[in-house]
Amino acid sequence: MITIYCKNTDSWESFPEGTSLLEMLDTFKVESRFPIISARVNNVSQGLKYRAFNSKNVEFLDYTAASGRRIYTRSLCFLLTKAASEALPGCRLYMEHSISNGYFCNLHKADDSQLTEQDICSIRAKMLELVEQDIQFRRFDVPTEEAVRIFEAQGSDDKVRLLKTCGEVYSNYYMLGDTADFYYGRLLPSTSYLKVWDLMPYQQGMLLRVPDSENPNIVAPFVDQPKTFEMFSENLKWNIIMNLNTVGDLNMACQNGQGSELIQVSEALQEKKIVQIAEEIERRYNDPENPMRVVLITGPSSSGKTTFCKRLSVQIKACGLRPISFSTDDYFVDRVKTPKLPDGSYDFDNFDTVDHDALQADLLKLIAGETVEVPEFNFVTGLREYKGKKLKLEKGTVLLLEGIHALNPRLTDKVKDEIKFKIFISTITGIAIDNHNWIPTSDNRLLRRIVRDYNKGAFTPVQTISQWPNVRKAEEKWIYPYQENADVMFNSAYLIEFAVMRNHAEPILASVPKNTPEYCEAHRLLKFLHYFNPVPDKEIPATSLIREFVGGSSLAK
Repeated sequence: MITIYCKNTDSWESFPEGTSLLEMLDTFKVESRFPIISARVNNVSQGLKYRAFNSKNVEFLDYTAASGRRIYTRSLCFLLTKAASEALPGCRLYMEHSISNGYFCNLHKADDSQLTEQDICSIRAKMLELVEQDIQFRRFDVPTEEAVRIFEAQGSDDKVRLLKTCGEVYSNYYMLGDTADFYYGRLLPSTSYLKVWDLMPYQQGMLLRVPDSENPNIVAPFVDQPKTFEMFSENLKWNIIMNLNTVGDLNMACQNGQGSELIQVSEALQEKKIVQIAEEIERRYNDPENPMRVVLITGPSSSGKTTFCKRLSVQIKACGLRPISFSTDDYFVDRVKTPKLPDGSYDFDNFDTVDHDALQADLLKLIAGETVEVPEFNFVTGLREYKGKKLKLEKGTVLLLEGIHALNPRLTDKVKDEIKFKIFISTITGIAIDNHNWIPTSDNRLLRRIVRDYNKGAFTPVQTISQWPNVRKAEEKWIYPYQENADVMFNSAYLIEFAVMRNHAEPILASVPKNTPEYCEAHRLLKFLHYFNPVPDKEIPATSLIREFVGGSSLAK
């Protein structure tokens, strides 16, 4: 017999060796607002079919937990993959990226004809049929060579390349009926768990819609994001041109000695985009009818705003203009006036953390040609201080205003739109694991933040991971609702980023103690990083955006 501690009920129960979590659930009688769909076992995410052969600590989870959402979404993707293959034999499905509160899917039909609404209706009907049949998701652990043979026979070249290059002795795959697929995380027990979802036409493809993160009884509301979609499409176009669609492609290129070239191309792609943005700023500045004067720059945490702003400033100077800048952070209200969260801690991401009245008043004076003394916020004392820093928008001068609220219309609602140029910067993950496994865009930023915080001695990886959910909530509330206001979006993800980041992140993540809740996230990040063949950063230039996080930057503060 083994002893299991259930965190949900704060109780212990004994079970025979090999008892599944699903069987334990009936004994513990966990109360939950929503159906239990996964668990953390000794702080590692597991599916409900997981069998325990030793005593464990278990916490059962529903969809409102991040790891629960991942398991549900992976399973839903497999359901869609099988339904598509049965409704449209010979088709190829590509799960591209998250957008509009769902996941965009490209589908290539066997006859190369255009995907129709009727096709999508047929796939949806087949998905509903498979849910009704309650088919089991079955997991198999086999020697990697056997998994490769299975996917070769199925024509899944993306998975073959991944498994051949990842260096694993054993690999796992899943079966749904007679369909095999690979997923780097656990799945649900069966298709009957997938009760809430939708499938709709979107941008020449399909949008797989998923449950709302706070109320999984309903589908998350659709939010059209055409500009964001265009940025994803631009990234995908370059991946296709370079024949680097998946991690297997990247690994093979690196093994063939192309790592140095890929670093150079990554830098060139980003610099090309920065030059284009600077030239557009110059064009708008010289527009005789509506001359632009203010550049507003925002983006979520660890998107690389500091390096981007400095590289953009260099290119603006190359266009014959002189950039001057300040940050919305300098207009923070004094610490004692900062809004607070329900737990009593300071809400530093709240819009009212910034004295927007004072900021906008100074901005209007600058636009009017006046000289303005701008403040600097002292993060040690928690006070806004004036130390004689004066700015003036003279002829040929452009003002760069950077901050998380820069695109919020309320911040500059008294400034004419015609004289503003708005930039949104974020990570659009450069590459997918395979055709059915994408990397969440936030994982780029979380890894960057973990590495930077650790190297600077600011926070341990446990602290950074524990803070991340609150960071993400603040972004969803204060940053992402305004990203479509941008005139241009900049993808700060690095084509070869995860291969470079692996060397830096692995030892840091490995230091997270297994007895902490944060180990669950560290374990997940380590698992998907391991699919990337490591690439040294010695050839990455000091002006690179990624240097802001791995160290050695000549531009970052």
